[in-house]
Amino acid sequence: MNDPLVRLLFLAHLGSCLFMVGAIWIVQVVHYPLFDSIGVREFPSYAQRHVTLITGVVAPTMLIEGVTAVLLFWCRPAGVSRGFLGAGLVLLAVIWSSTAFVQVPCHDVFTQGFDFVVHQRLVSTNWIRTTAWSLRGALVLWMTWSSLR
Repeated sequence: MNDPLVRLLFLAHLGSCLFMVGAIWIVQVVHYPLFDSIGVREFPSYAQRHVTLITGVVAPTMLIEGVTAVLLFWCRPAGVSRGFLGAGLVLLAVIWSSTAFVQVPCHDVFTQGFDFVVHQRLVSTNWIRTTAWSLRGALVLWMTWSSLR
């Protein structure tokens, strides 16, 4: 990994991926389970504020992670298998699909009010993203190790 641009891409990818691993674990273990502790009257505005604030934190990082994942697939760092990079892209597709088709619709319901069944669905299905990002984190760390050898 001698090309400075590839090294920069890889560092941005590593940082953004590991940031998202930490973020998703906090959301999964702390944040989402606390949704049922918000008062019924306050919940719709809380849910809307949550979407606005969390989007400002995770959207740019997810975008950096996605763009760098695609670029690294085409500008493969020395010592890093294209198979690992492809597996990382597949995991990203799982994460983004789950976000768009499962978690976002749950959050849309919450802007109208708290729904116990939707809350249970959100917490249980978010394990898809938590698992996929954890696997991505391990994969990116393995790629880092491989590139340093």
